[in-house]
Amino acid sequence: MGDRLEKFRKILIANRGEIAVRVIRACRELEISPVVVYSDADAEALHVKLSDEAYNIGPAASIESYLCIEKIIEVAQRSGAEAVHPGYGFLSENQQFAQACQDSGLTFIGPTADSMKVMGDKVASRVAVQTAGVAVVPGTAALESIQDAVRAAGNLGYPVMLKASAGGGGKGLRLVSDEEQLRSVYETTRNEARSSFNEPTVYLEKYLSRPRHLEIQILGDLHGNLIHLGERECSIQRRHQKLLEESPSPMMGESIREQLAEAALTVAKTVDYQNAGTVEFLVDSTSSSQQPKFYFLEMNTRLQVEHPVTEIVTGIDLVQEQILIAAGNKLRYSQPDVRLRGSAIQCRIYAEDPQNQFLPSPGRITTYFEPSGPGIRNDSGVYAQVEVPVEYDPLISKLLAYGEDRGQAIGRMRRALREYKIGGIQTTIPFFEVLLSDPEFLEGSLHTHFLEERELVEKMKVVLQKSDVTPLIAAALYYRLRNHSSKTAGGRPRDSLWKHYGRFPDTFR
Repeated sequence: MGDRLEKFRKILIANRGEIAVRVIRACRELEISPVVVYSDADAEALHVKLSDEAYNIGPAASIESYLCIEKIIEVAQRSGAEAVHPGYGFLSENQQFAQACQDSGLTFIGPTADSMKVMGDKVASRVAVQTAGVAVVPGTAALESIQDAVRAAGNLGYPVMLKASAGGGGKGLRLVSDEEQLRSVYETTRNEARSSFNEPTVYLEKYLSRPRHLEIQILGDLHGNLIHLGERECSIQRRHQKLLEESPSPMMGESIREQLAEAALTVAKTVDYQNAGTVEFLVDSTSSSQQPKFYFLEMNTRLQVEHPVTEIVTGIDLVQEQILIAAGNKLRYSQPDVRLRGSAIQCRIYAEDPQNQFLPSPGRITTYFEPSGPGIRNDSGVYAQVEVPVEYDPLISKLLAYGEDRGQAIGRMRRALREYKIGGIQTTIPFFEVLLSDPEFLEGSLHTHFLEERELVEKMKVVLQKSDVTPLIAAALYYRLRNHSSKTAGGRPRDSLWKHYGRFPDTFR
């Protein structure tokens, strides 16, 4: 590690929110100048304030700003940036964007466009992985018609998953229980895939009833070196969207850990993978065999939302490694250097209302107080008085807790959740407080349908309804006992305080 490192002088970050802030911080530590882009809706965003240069690229609509390849390339060239970091989401897995960067003389901080092309297509990736000897969930190739779908589903046996080949984030995905339902959702799913990914191709996979979702983080350089950085448990999901991740997995034996890691490296080698990537698997926890069966699910050819979990337990800065790899450096770590120490948990804090079907809760953040203390990290993209736009993913921050073991990490996370205060909007903090108190979660008995089976959303609503009474009583007693005059110190009638706040002050919440 003592060798001189090749580095960029200036990097453009083609993203927004907490991931843009995260990349800015990595650039600062490497003494690289960070440049950002922003839409009209993000003029006051944190990533704009923290960067060296910021360029407006258009209206709030993503298609006219963060998804506009021509605008981002133009800004990168105008600013003098040598490389582009795509973050995650938006253009991060867009092979046309990666190729456009290369054609414009810019370094794309990520894998090659060819690797993206294979792994970005779920049907093509299934074929490539099977050829390499890695098991996939029983399923089909691309479906040509509803007749093909009905015939294939009959062979697989219901229930099945109808999936978009270019899908992600729970879009273009349907659980199908019988032929009648398959016929009714086939075209709907194709249309959703076409509108979301500009690719209507769909295929079928056998439905696994209680799988665990595990993923392996990998790093590869331009010199053929490839390593893995252990696993992340991502089984806590809602509507196929991850909510909480942790490392190491609480129910992972050393034998299957090694098998998953080896399979992940095999998958990466099939496409000569470079930079950071994640290979995802479903583990069939209902398997009658002593050794659980696992199946390749997909490969994400980018940095994952949950990458900090791995950073904490390995001590390796993944974003810095991405940048240094793209600059042509060899990996600074060999496989024996990678050790998982302790336990880390990440809660995705969204601007969503958990009492109202987790609908987005955009608006102005009136108060903002981040937790801190031993073992706490918070990757955030907001601050007090900033607006959470309606146009984008409502992720506010990623709250992480580290401990010497899983029990300590959970204890620290529960403490941090109680400290975290966000006013003006609804957030998912109350949901996580209930989840981290659930007995089966504490035992680590996880699977992708955990929330539904445990009815945790309903339990959370009951807890919140009960807890709402206490602040009301406390506030009433406080004002009743403490205030003897009819005026406040500033001369405002005390009755008008309630109208002023519109609800009880945050002091009592």
